[in-house]
Amino acid sequence: MINVLLARLRQGHRTIRFPTDKPNVPDRLRGRPVIDPAKCPPDCRVCADVCPTDAITLDSKGLRLDLGRCLFCTECVQACPQDAIRFTTDHRLATRAREDLVMGEGELKLAQALDEKAKRLFGHSLKLRQVSAGGCNACEADINVLSTVVFDLGRFGIQFVASPRHADGLLITGPVTRNMDFALRETYAAVPAPKLVIAVGACAIAGGPYIHQPEVRNGAASCLPVDLFIPGCPPHPLTILDGLLRLLGRIESRPA
Repeated sequence: MINVLLARLRQGHRTIRFPTDKPNVPDRLRGRPVIDPAKCPPDCRVCADVCPTDAITLDSKGLRLDLGRCLFCTECVQACPQDAIRFTTDHRLATRAREDLVMGEGELKLAQALDEKAKRLFGHSLKLRQVSAGGCNACEADINVLSTVVFDLGRFGIQFVASPRHADGLLITGPVTRNMDFALRETYAAVPAPKLVIAVGACAIAGGPYIHQPEVRNGAASCLPVDLFIPGCPPHPLTILDGLLRLLGRIESRPA
């Protein structure tokens, strides 16, 4: 026991000071992508053609990238002959509306806080039931990390509970397989109103790599109203935490 106490003394304070201080993220983090349309030759479709989930499209407004579908695989970056797309280390990705995840050359509209009544209900104590609706366990692993001493999710009054009847909302991962469709709806029905739904990861938002496959529903919004979208494959724990805190009004939302 004494050795454990001595080790903790040597380690010192291990919980990050986010959101008070800007977090230190590794250079290898694949965060918010940036598109430089000035580098794109007319009618070039190289990046769109290699995207495994059709997250990149070309329309009258130019190149569009759907963060909800994006797997952050960087196939587009490697294929682009003009270096028009790059991934930054910006962890801020969450939005309130699905359409806000579709990026052009403009700024990303980050998640806005709940209305005042909802913030009074959930702002200081938010209990979530996590549902893996066919996920691969990558998003689930990064969600679990939030409960460690480094992130200490509980200090914000956010906790995961075992029963939907004790929850304020659902946090969903996975593409919502046909086998999980009924279970997910029943779990949602068991959560007392008013309630929240949070979709975490590319699968829960749009089906991920399984999009349009006959055995999946292409995400949580296909069967439930979603209040917060947190993209990534999987999203970094900081991305998830940032989205949750923006929803609760703990972080002032500004364009990314």
